[in-house]
Amino acid sequence: MKQAIAGVAPPSLEEVTIMTVWPTLGAIAPGRVLGRLCGIGLGIGPILTIGNLIALLSIPLAVAMYFGGVMPGVARRYRLTNRRVLIERQLFGFSGRYVEEQSVSLDKFDTILVEVLPGQEWYPAGNLRFKLGNVETFQLVGVSRPETFRQTCLKAHLSAVGVQKAMQREAAAR
Repeated sequence: MKQAIAGVAPPSLEEVTIMTVWPTLGAIAPGRVLGRLCGIGLGIGPILTIGNLIALLSIPLAVAMYFGGVMPGVARRYRLTNRRVLIERQLFGFSGRYVEEQSVSLDKFDTILVEVLPGQEWYPAGNLRFKLGNVETFQLVGVSRPETFRQTCLKAHLSAVGVQKAMQREAAAR
């Protein structure tokens, strides 16, 4: 298919991935506890802190939690397309294939709030709450660099809603 801009397709023709992010250890309770402990700033100067010592000593635990979260059948990713935001789970086996677990259409939210739980700031991570008016329609937990993903989702939302309105005006004008 020929495209005016490479990699860009209208939602009516094809669903195209805009951005993909993976949850951090801040998505799970043990990871947030570890993040809180690693964030302890008491100590001698900015480097010799209790938190940094805990971070160093807990490397094997953090690695085990990380690999537990990326195992097939458990691993999740968050994907933004030109139509929706999805939570996908990796299939068993090492095929690299994911299946949709949950999604929200780009026209089913108008604001996205970032909520950083205690322990998530260490990673840096946060939860994204998608809202339509006062109703929460969707949530992503433990998103790495949540403000970046939030801004990208809002831009995709504005684009999708703008195209829908333009198409409705054009159809009404006929």
